[in-house]
Amino acid sequence: MNKTARLKPTRRSFVLGLMLGMIALLFVAYTAIQVAADGAATAPATGIVCTENASATFTLTAKDGYISMADGNQVYMWSLADGQDDFQYPGPVLCVNQNDTVTIVLHNELPEDTSLVFPGQSDVLANGLPMEPQFDSQGNMTSLTDTADANGGSVTYQFTVNEPGTYVYQSGTNPGIQTQMGLWGALVVRPTMGPEYAYNDESTRFNVNTEYMMMLSEIDPLLHQALERGESFDLKDYTARYFLINGRTFPDTLAPNHASWLPNQPYSSLSHIYPYDPVDYPYPALDRFIGMGVEGYPFHPHAFNAQIIARDGRLLQTDAGDDLYEERFSLPINPGQTTDAFYAWRDDYKWNPNAAPGDPDEFPVEIPNQQNLPPGLFYGSPFLGNQDVVPVGGHSFNQCGEFYHIAHNHNLQQITGWGVVLIGQITFTRIDPPLPNNCP
Repeated sequence: MNKTARLKPTRRSFVLGLMLGMIALLFVAYTAIQVAADGAATAPATGIVCTENASATFTLTAKDGYISMADGNQVYMWSLADGQDDFQYPGPVLCVNQNDTVTIVLHNELPEDTSLVFPGQSDVLANGLPMEPQFDSQGNMTSLTDTADANGGSVTYQFTVNEPGTYVYQSGTNPGIQTQMGLWGALVVRPTMGPEYAYNDESTRFNVNTEYMMMLSEIDPLLHQALERGESFDLKDYTARYFLINGRTFPDTLAPNHASWLPNQPYSSLSHIYPYDPVDYPYPALDRFIGMGVEGYPFHPHAFNAQIIARDGRLLQTDAGDDLYEERFSLPINPGQTTDAFYAWRDDYKWNPNAAPGDPDEFPVEIPNQQNLPPGLFYGSPFLGNQDVVPVGGHSFNQCGEFYHIAHNHNLQQITGWGVVLIGQITFTRIDPPLPNNCP
């Protein structure tokens, strides 16, 4: 079957997609919290996966490939691979240190000229000279910067990263098409204070074991199908039909980094944290958000608010150094914008499942009896760290009394995928009981 033939939605594909999504949820939800045995040996199961080296020199190759949607469709994409590695979407997350001189060699295997621009960076060189817009013989601008020619061309970019933070790199050639096709990725600049800080400010210290990247994007598969066939596409007809986190749709968003069944979509978006504790877990988790669609995404982590500390690689503070951090119930992630946010989950009440009636730590509501209590897939109990017996015939993926809270786009149309519900921008946060615990 031609892969593009799968892009036409039918009632059969709708039902099949829904079934596949539910089966995947049962399988992936369990697998996502295991060690990624089939993935890269050095990659954690969850959290940011950096591409980095001491010289801050990278080779990116523009090439084409396919990614899988949770409804069973495959979509033709362009993206950027690490060197001569296989195609991946999104492009590699490049991690460097403040004051590094970054060198990026772009090779182009696509049938069109392409290029890279680096919003937030200054004095970028292309092949050793200041980057410049490109024009055709009629004086029409064809690219925001110097290009790598189609079918084998190369260009080398170089710049010094002066400010820490979260940034993007993306195509500067016909970006309305090429960025939508997938030619973009993330650039993370670590501050001089050290990797345990998001910025050069004591208030930005975070738990380095809970650093996450949420790259939000969207796809109009008809645009992608047109380019695969060598046809033109009128952007006035653009309609996003898939909405992704880190290049995946739910429930694949929960799968571990480098999941073997998602070979071209390497990055998980499941967050895995512990409750705040002033001794054992005193620092928050860090989420680095990137918006790469044409619409804003109101992203909402359930059960706790997030504290926005920076946007577009700049700390939110006054000239006098006072912070302007924002606590948000729903985080607005706008096109081309990056947002850094802290969050922590607090077990303020520490209710005791064995407390006697009238004790201060008795659960404040009466728990329904079993015939009135339908346990979900992740059911443990209402008490963190406690596991109740699952009723006969029930099943649970809960391993050690952990909690799961959904995190999703608050624009409900963007949590669907071409008519299939719950395969869009959705992920989860897993909260484990305080250490020590018996969690795998």
